Parts: sequence; structure tokens; C-alpha cells
Amino acid sequence: MANHESTKKDIRRNARRRERNRQAITTMRTLARKVEEAVSAGKSAEAREALMRAVPFIDHAVNRGILHRNTASRKISRLTLKVNGVR
Repeated sequence: MANHESTKKDIRRNARRRERNRQAITTMRTLARKVEEAVSAGKSAEAREALMRAVPFIDHAVNRGILHRNTASRKISRLTLKVNGVR
């Protein structure tokens, strides 16, 4: 257990940040899942709309330091390829 006040504060701060980051990651996964569900259902317009909601959120996660930029780029690229493959 931590003995210093600053270390105790760091533990509290890290817990808050972890909770916020987990929420953002969960939301990002949900948005990506909606894109993939629309793609698998063959709904092109719905898939594009879902992609347009997912991409800014993923970019925002990069800016907040939740995701690495290459990871985000890979996720966006794969989602875009799936959406473009729908006819």
C-alpha cells in the first residue's frame, strides 16, 4: 500500500483515468460493431453512416492518448475496406 500522499493521489487519479478510458474503448468497439453488422446485413447506406460516426470517435481516442495512432489507422482502414466492399 502507498505511504506518500502524492502516491495515494496518483492511485486515485489513475483509477479515474482507467474508468474513462475503458468507457471510450467500449464505445469505440460498439461503433465498430455497428459498422460490421450493417456490412454483414448488406446495408450499404447504413454501413456508411455508421462508419462516419465511428471514424471521428477513433480519431478522438488517438488525440486523448487512449489508442496508438497506428492502431487507430489500422482500425479505420479495415472498417473502410469492409464498407467499400458492400454492394
